[in-house]
Amino acid sequence: MGKIKIFFKDFKKFISRGNVVDMAIGVIVATAFTAIVTALTNKIIMPCINWLLALGGAGLDSAYTFLKIAYLEDGVTIDLANSIYIDWGAFITAILNFILIALVLFIVLRVMMNAQGFWKKSVSERPTKEEKKILKSQGVNMKDHKAVISATKELREKNKPAPVPPKPTQEELLTNILEELKKQNEDKTKIEE
Repeated sequence: MGKIKIFFKDFKKFISRGNVVDMAIGVIVATAFTAIVTALTNKIIMPCINWLLALGGAGLDSAYTFLKIAYLEDGVTIDLANSIYIDWGAFITAILNFILIALVLFIVLRVMMNAQGFWKKSVSERPTKEEKKILKSQGVNMKDHKAVISATKELREKNKPAPVPPKPTQEELLTNILEELKKQNEDKTKIEE
């Protein structure tokens, strides 16, 4: 019974995270893009491919490999509903749909990531309330974005704390202790003489 509670507790944490919401939004957007890309593939790209292939044949619409052929009552026309065949055209269309969907999603994600990075950078460059007060007192025109960003950088550089020296390593500490002990030992022998 305890394992079940832990399982549902962990599941609740998982669902509560923002990543799940982001994933759900991604699925919805991907579904919408699928419809757009399918229309692009079926209505624009595939007719062009069929036109190119029609120069040397009948196009992808008739790209079948028949395993068993069934004819209609006239004995001439092939009955696709009752025939067994491999539909190469549908397969190639599915591959093109996949490639186009992946390409569109890649481009959208790339644009979103770049925009997010730009947004974070622009937010971090903006002055805080305290910095705005200081900049106003210095006479900086707060409506001039470039001047505000430049003055904020200068203010932050001026108020930047001094760099903290790195902490010594264990080896350095042990070396210092050993030197101090040697020094104390030498002082002790000098006093005894």
